Amino acid sequence: MRVLKKCGIRFGSGLGKLRTEAENFPLEIFFLRDDDIPEYVADGVADSGIVGENVLAETGKPVETLEKLDFGGCRLSLAVPKNFDYRGLADLEGRRVATSYPNILRRFFAANGIGADVHTISGSVEIAPSIGLADAVCDLVGSGSTLFSNGLREVETVMTSEAVLVARGGLDAARQTILDKLLFRLRAVKAARRSKYILLNAPNDKLDEIAGMLPGMKSPTVMPLAETGWSSVHSVIDENDFWESVENLKRAGAEGILVLSIDQMIQ
Repeated sequence: MRVLKKCGIRFGSGLGKLRTEAENFPLEIFFLRDDDIPEYVADGVADSGIVGENVLAETGKPVETLEKLDFGGCRLSLAVPKNFDYRGLADLEGRRVATSYPNILRRFFAANGIGADVHTISGSVEIAPSIGLADAVCDLVGSGSTLFSNGLREVETVMTSEAVLVARGGLDAARQTILDKLLFRLRAVKAARRSKYILLNAPNDKLDEIAGMLPGMKSPTVMPLAETGWSSVHSVIDENDFWESVENLKRAGAEGILVLSIDQMIQ
């Protein structure tokens, strides 16, 4: 919901309702259980949906993934009790493994030649070993704290997952145009999330060196300051390179460095 609102789309929270309409964009929004979303899209009840890759892979519904959305990141992993002497996947041969993702796990075991016994559980997978239901589990992992608190340790990553935008095929021209507009906005929000807008003051005799550190989208913007011999430099830097870039700029003589978040970035 936060991502859609950053796209400039205004709509209600959906509290107490399963459907709402956007005020300023031709969009109806359904609030559904995540594991129902692929089927609703595939069946044409919805034209598009936002869902986790793990849910999409488990259901196997024939929908197209249009864009990864850079949130909801996690991994589906195998975990064993801390006292399990685990040395590799072969140690799970003939063992019982509990999971809420049996289709993904069976494909993973088949691809690796492992004949494990997959037990399907709808919830609280992590307690299965402690009550004697399974020898290992396959569950979603974020920080790993839930596994740790239940006496388990992560040993293998089955797949990584994040939220994705999916759509059904065969949309008419009008709906496809709306979907393309939505996708354009989502990509602008994604690009902005990974970037920072940076402003700084630089001595003119260091401009070439500092500008070389700030390629931006094409090249930095340079404007003269009221103080003779100084200029203001504006650019965009990648969030992953932020601290290293700032340190290098300081060493090169930049002063008054100001860094701002970006809501949307149109490329």
